[in-house]
Amino acid sequence: MNLLFGRTISLQLRLTVAVVLSVLLILGDRYTSGGTLVRTSLNTLVSPLLYVANVPYEVFSLGAKSLDTRDRLFQENEALRKKQLLQSEQLQQYQFLLRENQQLRALLGASSRQQRERLIAEVLSVRSSRYSHQVVVNRGAIDGVLEGQPVIDEMGIVGQLTQVGSTTSRVLLMTDTTHATPVRILRNDVRTVVEGTGKINLVQLQHVPHSLDIRLGDILVTSGLGGTFPEGYPVAVVTEIDRDEGLPFSKVYAEPVAQLDRIRLLVILGKMAKEEPEA
Repeated sequence: MNLLFGRTISLQLRLTVAVVLSVLLILGDRYTSGGTLVRTSLNTLVSPLLYVANVPYEVFSLGAKSLDTRDRLFQENEALRKKQLLQSEQLQQYQFLLRENQQLRALLGASSRQQRERLIAEVLSVRSSRYSHQVVVNRGAIDGVLEGQPVIDEMGIVGQLTQVGSTTSRVLLMTDTTHATPVRILRNDVRTVVEGTGKINLVQLQHVPHSLDIRLGDILVTSGLGGTFPEGYPVAVVTEIDRDEGLPFSKVYAEPVAQLDRIRLLVILGKMAKEEPEA
């Protein structure tokens, strides 16, 4: 077998041939388009090898990126969870303050027709028995309150002050058996009186004639008579009417509008101003 660079060819000759071929390739690449074609073809042939050689690096990079993303997601998830917990606590506080604010606004805006002094009071204790319904509030003589002042909540009439101490007062609820509230039917302005029954969710209209125009669902509001309760405050809603002709009067029951079993904040209204007699 004859080799181009056999042992018989000298080293100088082989170097000369290599230099000449290199010069020819450089000149051919410089002044012809064949070199570019050859180079492009070679790149096309070796490009799959480049992709294969780059696979380990891509796999390693993707794994590192995945681990980094996972750790970052865990951290972000933990941060969001803590943030959500804090916001949940703030939301609960906000809802409590919002509800309390609405109650205070409802209390202060319960009557727009009469400008009265109003005093916010908080229930300290509840003293209830079978027929006696009373609560003690944190307002007393040093706050300027007097016996007989009406007390309301955000819904309507609660009762009136009966005993005033120096720093606390006792409120007789409208459901107490000794309490009576002059009312009128909002629908037709018929006047009557509501009395307590000893049940926290029930009052009774006394001495109601069979012919009285009263219906289930009628709203009873204070009539203003008696000088204790100002006119127009919601008192109760009629829930039961028994027109037994064998009895002298109809039995009419109503449910108080005020949430007497859950009152906490109350408003003590100033007493009605007495009208000065005309000269």
